[in-house]
Amino acid sequence: QVQLVESGGGLVQAGGSLRLSCAASGSFFSINLMHWYRQPPGKQRELVATITGSDHTDYADSVKGRFTISRDNAKNMVYLQMNSLKPEDTAVYYCNADFYFNKGLNLRNYWGQGTQVTVSS
Repeated sequence: QVQLVESGGGLVQAGGSLRLSCAASGSFFSINLMHWYRQPPGKQRELVATITGSDHTDYADSVKGRFTISRDNAKNMVYLQMNSLKPEDTAVYYCNADFYFNKGLNLRNYWGQGTQVTVSS
């Protein structure tokens, strides 16, 4: 059993910055890919950013140049630095990760509970 717990969400004005954190805990061998998703009100959940265990990253076009995903493998944490925030960034943001069990022979995906980010104009 593992869990992902997000923190750092809140209310910020347009043009501001916010940093989201996600901590993984529980019984697992290691973590593979880590992701941030978001779901704006009334819309489908979408992938925002991905980071590999060796720090290779990928971003949705809508956030490139503004958001930065990073991870700290020693602390089992992933972060999302959000700069130049826009009202359209308003969404529930979800942490997601693939966990290895049994020294990499088993892999399972888990979601965090989500954290609300609201960008006011």
